[in-house]
Amino acid sequence: MPELNTAPSLDDRMRRLETLLQEIDSSSDANQRAQAREIVQTLLDFHAAGLTRIIERVTKSASAGRRLWADLADDPLVRDMLLLYDLHPEGLEPRVQAALAQVRPLLATHGGSVELLGCNEQGEVRLRLTGNCHGCPSSQQTLRQTIEQAVYAAAPDVAALVVEGAVESAPAAASAGFVPLAVLAGSAAPG
Repeated sequence: MPELNTAPSLDDRMRRLETLLQEIDSSSDANQRAQAREIVQTLLDFHAAGLTRIIERVTKSASAGRRLWADLADDPLVRDMLLLYDLHPEGLEPRVQAALAQVRPLLATHGGSVELLGCNEQGEVRLRLTGNCHGCPSSQQTLRQTIEQAVYAAAPDVAALVVEGAVESAPAAASAGFVPLAVLAGSAAPG
C-alpha cells in the first residue's frame, strides 16, 4: 500500500510561520522579540545574498541568462521571492500594466475600462475606472475587486491601491513597503 504524504504544504508552513511571527511579536519579553527579529533578518540577509549571487551568475550568460531570469520571475513562487528581496527583473509599473491588460476585456463587457494613472516609489498605485461601469455601484464593487485581485496577483508588493471612480473598499495591503506573508503564501503553489 502506498504511503500517504502527510507533510504540510508550503502554504500551510507559510501560514504557520505567520502565526509564529505574530506570537513572537506579541511577546512581553523585549529581548526575545529582538533576538527573534535578528534571527529572521539574518536569514533574510543570507537568502538575499545567495539569490543576488545566483542572478549575477545567470545574467552573465548574456541574453540566454537574462531570458532565464525573466522566465524564473514568471513562476509565482520565484516571483514572490524575487520581490521580497527587491530582485525582480520588472519594475512595479510594467507588472501592474500587465495585470490591467488581463482585466480590460472583462471590464469592456461591462462598458468600462481602467487606466493606470501612476505608481510611486512608496508602492502606491493609482488607477481610474472609466466608462459605463462608473455609475453602477454593485457591478462597480465587483469590478474593483476583480482589478484588485489581478493587480495584487501580479504585484503583491503594491502598498496601496487607489481606484478613482470606484466604490471604496478595505485596503488590501497592511502597510507601505510590507508584503504580508499571507499574500506571498497565496501564490506559493506552482502555477
